[in-house]
Amino acid sequence: MAEHHFHLKAEWPGGRNNVGTIHADNLQTTISIPREMDGPGEGTNPDEMLLGAAATCYIITLAAMIERADLPLLEMNLNSEGVVDVTRGVFTYNKLIHRPTITLKKGATDADKRKLKLLVDKAEKNCMISRAIQGNVELELVPNITVQT
Repeated sequence: MAEHHFHLKAEWPGGRNNVGTIHADNLQTTISIPREMDGPGEGTNPDEMLLGAAATCYIITLAAMIERADLPLLEMNLNSEGVVDVTRGVFTYNKLIHRPTITLKKGATDADKRKLKLLVDKAEKNCMISRAIQGNVELELVPNITVQT
């Protein structure tokens, strides 16, 4: 069994509304509670980071699947949204919505589009972050698939 280890160091000066930092190999940023939750809103926060992890995992997984399927990809982008519920002071990450926009090159066939639609769903089920939060956070896909004109 192969294992990959990732390390992150967090520094926090104390108190709810302070600003801390995180450091990993390719990630260094300040962190704090977002303004929407009555924090200082500096740097990033756990809500954005979970959304970022899920979005980047999904789009990278989808890109790899499209490449392996040899589909004629022209371009792809993703808009994602995280929904956090606050009931009686309890913050719960309820839902992640991914809205991928994928354009296939001119001449792509109906079979290419059908295969791509399957991969859009399959990527969500195979992304390691999606699997990690499955059953705790609702995952929704709203794809927009087009062919270059």
